Amino acid sequence: MGFDQEWAQMRAEGAGLRETSMRLNQLPADQGGSGGGSTPNLASSPAQKKAAANTIETELVPDTKKATDFADEATKSAVGAFKGWKTAGGLKTVQETWDKQVKTLLGRLDREKGALRATVTTLSGVDLERKQRIGSVKSNIDAY
Repeated sequence: MGFDQEWAQMRAEGAGLRETSMRLNQLPADQGGSGGGSTPNLASSPAQKKAAANTIETELVPDTKKATDFADEATKSAVGAFKGWKTAGGLKTVQETWDKQVKTLLGRLDREKGALRATVTTLSGVDLERKQRIGSVKSNIDAY
């Protein structure tokens, strides 16, 4: 499933969750504070985030660079073929624009990769910190 399809699906699901009625900031009486088995809104999988970051690093970036090199070579040969014509200048402008866009894309991919890896670290660190804080609380039950 491509990004556009996944985004459209998520938007459709989100639209289905919208409520048009007023909702008070409390749990409904029938749940009694037990959570009622509702589905959590945040699902975090460190393994999937690491896999996505690795895919960016090992597939997307190298494949993008290969495609760029191929396009640059083809454009250079076309510029040479049209030497002395205005078309050559136009092709050079297209190549410069292409190179800027590729640079922007590669920067974006690098930031996304870093963000995915940082999220894994941050969420894992928060979990460990909470575990340590909870474990450090003394309880009278421990005496029995």
